[in-house]
Amino acid sequence: MKNTYSPNEFIIKELGTRRVNSPIRLSEVDGDGIYNYLESDERILYDPNLKNLKTLQEQGIEPISFEKTGPYEKIFFDPSKTKVGIVTCGGLCPGLNNVIRGLVMELFYRYNVNRVIGFKYGYEGFVSEFGHSYVELTPQNIENIHTMGGTFLGSSRGKQDVETVVDTLDILNINVLFTIGGDGTLRGAHGIVEEIEKRGLKISVIGIPKTIDNDINFIDRSFGFETAVSIASEVIKNAHNEAKGAHNGIAIVKLMGRQSGFIAATAALATQEANFVLVPETVFSLEGEKSFIEVLKKRTVDKSHSLVIVGEGAGQYLFEDQEFDTDASGNLKFKDIGIYLKNKIAEGFKKDSIAHTIKYIDPSYIIRSAPANASDSRFCIQLAQQAVHAAMAGKTDAVVGYWNQNFTLLPIPVTVKERKQIDLEGELWWSVLETTGQPTSMK
Repeated sequence: MKNTYSPNEFIIKELGTRRVNSPIRLSEVDGDGIYNYLESDERILYDPNLKNLKTLQEQGIEPISFEKTGPYEKIFFDPSKTKVGIVTCGGLCPGLNNVIRGLVMELFYRYNVNRVIGFKYGYEGFVSEFGHSYVELTPQNIENIHTMGGTFLGSSRGKQDVETVVDTLDILNINVLFTIGGDGTLRGAHGIVEEIEKRGLKISVIGIPKTIDNDINFIDRSFGFETAVSIASEVIKNAHNEAKGAHNGIAIVKLMGRQSGFIAATAALATQEANFVLVPETVFSLEGEKSFIEVLKKRTVDKSHSLVIVGEGAGQYLFEDQEFDTDASGNLKFKDIGIYLKNKIAEGFKKDSIAHTIKYIDPSYIIRSAPANASDSRFCIQLAQQAVHAAMAGKTDAVVGYWNQNFTLLPIPVTVKERKQIDLEGELWWSVLETTGQPTSMK
């Protein structure tokens, strides 16, 4: 990472000098039992390893760090003149309604901003041709939405013309836009910022990272991930019962994770019942002495059952002779590795005349549309609060992150530069291998 990024890439853009007194009354001194205002120079180290820090200091190299976020004593926007927009984009994820509610509550009750509108169905909501009316958001009409899954505002995929989006922001006199979504949404938000800057407008754009896969770079955790792992764990337990219920029973559970297998790996650790975990970061073979199917045969015959967890993006290289379509956002539509594995396993076992039963389970849509659990619900409200603090302070082109137990602000370009993936030499994957007992390599 140190060869790819420089400290300057983590500087957050600001719309101007903060001159307005914040309506939030906090402290400026330690020891009085009252939370303090944030100092402008507070930053969180990327690498907390003391040995590495000393090495950088000896070499005269500034370490990578992230801006800490929180409430400032002076803010940029006058709350009485501020109008805010909120939009949710991309696929569903537990916690979307919690974030919407958190933003509205923080704006109304802490900053006294009482003009908040929600754009319907993602970035389509900014384009009049789609005919989506926007909705006034108040504490009264969003009071109970956090108990429901999905998104109160609706969502959509796909790019929209940034000039049209900014036209709408300008016409409606929007001062702050919160975009809730994954990397595609964040790329769109950055494009909106560039158009805003081109026109010389003073509009803050703050992203709140929504990815159930937990794959946004430089962010320890994204909302919805813990709920996904919790629900997936229950599915895995039931799948294990299915596998054990038949002689040589095999259960395959496909979990979300297009390019990162964090849900599959973490759920496997939570249940400790999986015998194999296949994630996008790994490469495995289906033929040959040490291949996955041969190892699976041995395990199944020895123990009379096997449980396989596979991330949706695993093994896509097995389809290299097929064409891949793209969705409205330009993302590749992955082939169904779960069905493919089921068929290949059946062929392999039949070839060796091994009697078996296979059950295939894909709970993806059930998981992503569920309400947030208690842990994610708490995390969502904190993300929303920090996003409002950043926006009212005039920060822009930034996304709220979480690193080393601190809420941070990251420039959007660095968060979408590359995806976070499982480190195959790291502790998480080694724990998976220890728990499942699967070989380090199945090639």
